[in-house]
Amino acid sequence: MMREELFQYILDQYGVEPDFPWDGDDDSAVFRHKENHKWFALAMKVRKNRVGLSGEDLVDVVNLKIDDPILHDELVHEKGIVPGYHMNKSHWITVLLDGTVPQSQVFGLLAVSFSATGWKKR
Repeated sequence: MMREELFQYILDQYGVEPDFPWDGDDDSAVFRHKENHKWFALAMKVRKNRVGLSGEDLVDVVNLKIDDPILHDELVHEKGIVPGYHMNKSHWITVLLDGTVPQSQVFGLLAVSFSATGWKKR
């Protein structure tokens, strides 16, 4: 899955455009809920060695929130998914966007993250 495909899917599915909150960093895009402004996805380019791969080349990733601890623990043992880079590793995962993780799974995990970060019912 390519970064551009992810961005287009988020726009089509959730009506959310990427936000680039850090001056001079056009590689890190935040996707927020319109209602509560909470992040549900963070797309970045990171060095491979930062996400358990060998090498210093950059790779596209997306961070997603997974509140269910059992699901989180299962996911981080799958190829292409690691504990959240630069986030709370207990609640976030980092998913490689290099084709290792199937597109359908990325979209499913995005839905989980969107739900986990939305308004909570009282």
